[in-house]
Amino acid sequence: MAKNAIQKIAMNAAENIPYDKLMLSQKNVRRIKDGVSIEQLAEDIGRRKLIQSLNVRPVLDGEGEETDTFEVPAGGRRYLALGILIKQKRLAKDELIPCIVNRGQETSAEEDSLAENLRRADLHPLDQFRAFKTLSDQGLDPDEIGARFFVSPATVRQRLRLASVSPKLLELYEKDEIRLEQIMAFSISDDHARQEQVWERIASSHTQEPYYIRRLLTETTVRADDRRAVYVGADAYEAAGGVILRDLFEQDSGGWFQDAALLEQLVFDRLKGDAEAIRAEGWKWVEAAISFPYGHASGMRRIYAEARELSAEEIERYDALKADYDKLDADYAKAEDADEAIEAKLDQLGAELDAIDDRPQSYDPAQKAIAGAFVTLAANGKLQVDAGFVRSEDEPRTETGDVAEGEEGSADGGTQSNGDDGGDGVVVNGQPMNDASGDDGEDDGIKPLPDRLVFDLTAQRTLALRNALAGDVDIAIIAALHAFVLQVFYRFAPNTCLEISLKSGSFSQVDGLAETCWAKEIAERHEAWDRDLPDEAEGLWDFLLGRDEASRKALFAHCVSLTLNAVVEPWNRRAKALEHADVLGRSLQFDMVDAGWTPTVEFLGRLTKARILQAVREARGADSAQLIDHMKKDIMAREAARLLEGSNWLPEPLRAEVDEVSADAGDAAASEMSDEAALDGDAAELPAFLADDADPSSDAPVTIDGDETDHLQAAE
Repeated sequence: MAKNAIQKIAMNAAENIPYDKLMLSQKNVRRIKDGVSIEQLAEDIGRRKLIQSLNVRPVLDGEGEETDTFEVPAGGRRYLALGILIKQKRLAKDELIPCIVNRGQETSAEEDSLAENLRRADLHPLDQFRAFKTLSDQGLDPDEIGARFFVSPATVRQRLRLASVSPKLLELYEKDEIRLEQIMAFSISDDHARQEQVWERIASSHTQEPYYIRRLLTETTVRADDRRAVYVGADAYEAAGGVILRDLFEQDSGGWFQDAALLEQLVFDRLKGDAEAIRAEGWKWVEAAISFPYGHASGMRRIYAEARELSAEEIERYDALKADYDKLDADYAKAEDADEAIEAKLDQLGAELDAIDDRPQSYDPAQKAIAGAFVTLAANGKLQVDAGFVRSEDEPRTETGDVAEGEEGSADGGTQSNGDDGGDGVVVNGQPMNDASGDDGEDDGIKPLPDRLVFDLTAQRTLALRNALAGDVDIAIIAALHAFVLQVFYRFAPNTCLEISLKSGSFSQVDGLAETCWAKEIAERHEAWDRDLPDEAEGLWDFLLGRDEASRKALFAHCVSLTLNAVVEPWNRRAKALEHADVLGRSLQFDMVDAGWTPTVEFLGRLTKARILQAVREARGADSAQLIDHMKKDIMAREAARLLEGSNWLPEPLRAEVDEVSADAGDAAASEMSDEAALDGDAAELPAFLADDADPSSDAPVTIDGDETDHLQAAE
């Protein structure tokens, strides 16, 4: 039996039809504007002519016969674009247009229109990249390519940037084994080997998000907004041969400086030059570093710049300006209507007065010769100079006959001379009081009193003074304040009869402590008092007597506050002292959240994963903890910081005692529930939380003026 012949498909014929014989069909399914506009399509057709025919059908008359016109159910946008070219006189009305004529009409016009739009597949981004790459190789720049295809130059650059991705990864992307967002993340680096290494690391991991890929690719780089990068500048870094990684797909705040070692050298070189320039101003020493630990200037006296004295002519001019300003301001206050001219005059007078008040300040050259300056980088990358520090060994020494503190004799008289040994003697009120000769013979002059007699008499005077001081609270407070201020603000000035000692820990081993808001407030308050206090310790007593009670209390509180130490140290058991810190905190109604402490990514990164999850569980509940329990530690720390933001959560060492009691009560309740569950046979084993005692890496100071230098971290 012979097989039936397979019927061949006959294609619709192609014809060239004059444009004025065509009309737009109302059966076109496209109604909403999307994608390239008609005007842009017209420009494209004007440049490269039609590259796709119109799909048309003959218009029939009432008897079913063809007329000389055709309707366009598929290709309406191209038809309208051609019409725009005709209106612009760039195309003739009767220009022949290539068309596919459907005379069989086996399908409806609506179906043809729908098929043309649905059957068309968007170009794969990789194909688009390869096409843009070909055009770029042909000599077209991104702006020209963007103009020809009506996309932004940034989009063209993004697609061309995919050339920096390893061909192996692009092959995986072509097979849909890697997402486009991941390819975009890989494009920030040109190192194909590193890209492939990162993919191997995350391929079998749960965390394959683009931000994690970017982090792995930039973990040995320095961000452009890092203070070191800002200080050097992108232009200087690139001029030295450095490469900056840029992310064309995401906001990157300037990118990443890839060569950390080169950046380190540039920072040191520029710091050295800046330090030498500052030292040339007359300072004895200049110490430069990227950052200094908290308390690095402890034990140094501070001197301050002073404005030059005004001349008689300047004082006269200042008084005249002030009088004019006050009079004009008083008269204007009485006026009912605003007057721009008077306001401008007041602004002018005020600016002139401010210019005199804010005249440049300078240091005494003699003081600069014994003092130095610390040069460092502020958080914004600007050079920060803190000048006027005098080291103890540079303090001027005066040759006197006084016995130095800590040498012969002691404050309590336990090792006082009894008059039988030789010595330089004791001077009281400017007169020698001891009998150094030990000779009982009579001379022409009156001999000094024996040492033992002087001790007995001054012991009586000491007890009498103690008794009198106990009866005058105000003077007692001033005396204690005087002793405190001498120790806090002055050096080599132990001129107080009160045996009071202050100790103040610097905690310089804690990285970043100097950048906290508390350290900055303390430093500002200390500097303000330091400026107000007399230059010499001898004038301090009269200064304190002349202050009002509120001012003395404020200074007293500042000095006492510097002695507070609530640090827990494993080698230093201070249980009672720490208990008193809790009592003091309750009296102050102190809370670390109110003081501004928040769990940062750096802090959470020092905890174990179990501790991080416990923190999120305490603050946000078990559901929130489950969202991050599968992440690697560094990603978990960042996400945990976001979850803990605004939660008022505190780690155990920072919690007030009332919080600890509440926590203990909660633990007890949980224990009871666990016991009940155990009776039912459904007890769950609690996780064991382990503390991470590893110390974080920190930046030690870099001494440009000395011999020691420090190395920058790759990323801060």
